[in-house]
Amino acid sequence: MNHRNWQTIFVLFLLAATLVLYLIYYIVIRDVQQTLLSLVSNLASVTVYVLLVTLTIDRVLRARERQSLYNKLNMVIGAFFSEVGTPLLKSFFDFDLSLEQNRSHFILPSDCSARDLTNARRHMEKYDCRIVSQRGNLEELRAFLVAKRDFLLRLLENPNLLEHESFTELLWAVLHLAEELSYRDDVKQLPESDYAHLSSDIKRAYTLLLREWLGYMQHLRSDYPYLFSLALRMNPFDPNASPEVR
Repeated sequence: MNHRNWQTIFVLFLLAATLVLYLIYYIVIRDVQQTLLSLVSNLASVTVYVLLVTLTIDRVLRARERQSLYNKLNMVIGAFFSEVGTPLLKSFFDFDLSLEQNRSHFILPSDCSARDLTNARRHMEKYDCRIVSQRGNLEELRAFLVAKRDFLLRLLENPNLLEHESFTELLWAVLHLAEELSYRDDVKQLPESDYAHLSSDIKRAYTLLLREWLGYMQHLRSDYPYLFSLALRMNPFDPNASPEVR
């Protein structure tokens, strides 16, 4: 017996049971008007009850669906940082002239609190990094991004990312930078206008990456403390980062 047949039989059984009960009710009181009044009253009550239950169940299901989507999104973001995000963030440091004056704001303490992460995010929002594309190793950056391009494209194919605009924006920014670098045969011999353009592209990707990194750290702290502990110890901003527990 399939699921649909079982539901049909169950509904017919309930209807039959209801008719039998009202027939018994009529036999006992012998009053058609009172029986009809009771029927209408009960139907009105059932309508309100069904409405309230439906709304409650719908709200619960929607909340559960949002939580499930949130978890799936953060699994994707976690894979991104393990494979691309964290090493890319370290690569961008070489291009940032203002890093040393701001590094301490992103080195989180071992007993990191929600307030520490909030302060780091506030600093990030007003952080105007000075990116100079000639300062870092563009060849290494190009090789890394080109090698990871297929992985980034597969992430973009994930339909769940439609619900996370900021992360999607980050992926497009990183892919655009990869395209810009891949089309240049010799990144050591470029006109100043090209270097200025690449500086702008690096800054865009760097800023978006930093924002997503802090968001991901907040997620780990709230939902996965054991992963957060490792992420703190491997903080890319900390020059003394080590997986060893101290």
